[in-house]
Amino acid sequence: MSELLQTQNFFDFSHSLAGKELKKTKYPWEALPQIGAWVRAIGETLPAADYERRGADVWVARTAKVYETAVILGPTVIGPGTEVRPGAFLRGNILVGEGCVVGNSTELKNVILFDNVQVPHYNYVGDSILGFRAHMGAGSITSNVKSDKSLVTVRVGIERAETGLKKFGAVLGDGVEVGCNTVLNPGCMVGRGTRIYPLSSVRGYVPERSIYKSPEEIIYQR
Repeated sequence: MSELLQTQNFFDFSHSLAGKELKKTKYPWEALPQIGAWVRAIGETLPAADYERRGADVWVARTAKVYETAVILGPTVIGPGTEVRPGAFLRGNILVGEGCVVGNSTELKNVILFDNVQVPHYNYVGDSILGFRAHMGAGSITSNVKSDKSLVTVRVGIERAETGLKKFGAVLGDGVEVGCNTVLNPGCMVGRGTRIYPLSSVRGYVPERSIYKSPEEIIYQR
């Protein structure tokens, strides 16, 4: 079970400014309490010729497009060529990579978005890491706190991995596609290249390169 959940199985580290730090973690959730500190450290190293500093601990690439009605709190880094659309709310502890889309009315909090991630329409992503070219369909969200407020575990079949965290949304590996109006429940971890059907409620670990229709129907792609 422990091997399936290791950080190295989910990401190409070359597609994030946090890749060097993420590579040091054994499991992805170990990064979540450290995102804010990583973002501040990364921000201080960014060249002024390429990034504009906007207020306290907010760095925005000069080639990024940020609409006036978007709200961005620090610490946050917005990468080159990224678009932050009207009404987006970025609450801090956020690293958004290159070529991403943060959509209208999308809310982010304590997240790492690798390069070319799209959260384009009415998404909530909190306490989560989304790998290279991951995409969340309209209305899909991460649920990052259990209803009983107990610590989040990750289910792998009948086994559970303890994270020690009260807040942990989801980890999406590189190239994951999440269908519209899906809920990724606390501690959801989806392997690379997997596709999640619309209107799904996903829990625990989903194998890479699979198609998730329901907990009872997960098939491997050909």
